[in-house]
Amino acid sequence: MSVDLNNESGLEVDSPGLVRLATFALDQLRIHPQAELSILCVDEDTMAAYHEKYMGEPGPTDVLSFPMDELRPPGEEDEPPIGLLGDIVLCPAVTDRQAREHHRTAAAEAEYLLMHGILHLLGYDHADDDERSEMFGLKDRVLATWAEQRPDREPAR
Repeated sequence: MSVDLNNESGLEVDSPGLVRLATFALDQLRIHPQAELSILCVDEDTMAAYHEKYMGEPGPTDVLSFPMDELRPPGEEDEPPIGLLGDIVLCPAVTDRQAREHHRTAAAEAEYLLMHGILHLLGYDHADDDERSEMFGLKDRVLATWAEQRPDREPAR
């Protein structure tokens, strides 16, 4: 799996941790190991410009996803497709504010938003209740598995 992260935000980001999560999530979703993902962390002004240009909405947002080859998770009997997943743009300044609102650490909020962006790249959406239930349920399952299996997890006492 090729996951590249470029931090242009001016803020500290756990780049290795986010790359590990992305790799783990794509593996859990059975995306081909040669698939490529790019993650870009930007400042609020840059995110606001992207948000307005691509979504037609003012101000910075937390995460944007730009799919490339429209890859989808394969069915159980299907081979994983090879291709470019696309780009995820995160805004750590917005993430940090939201973390406090959602009673999470900044790192946990960044993981949550990264997973959200990955699922959007894979065609998941939350426009209606059924889509939302499917997308958020999958996000919660992958993040729960990640919490149990992550390499930097604190051992049980």
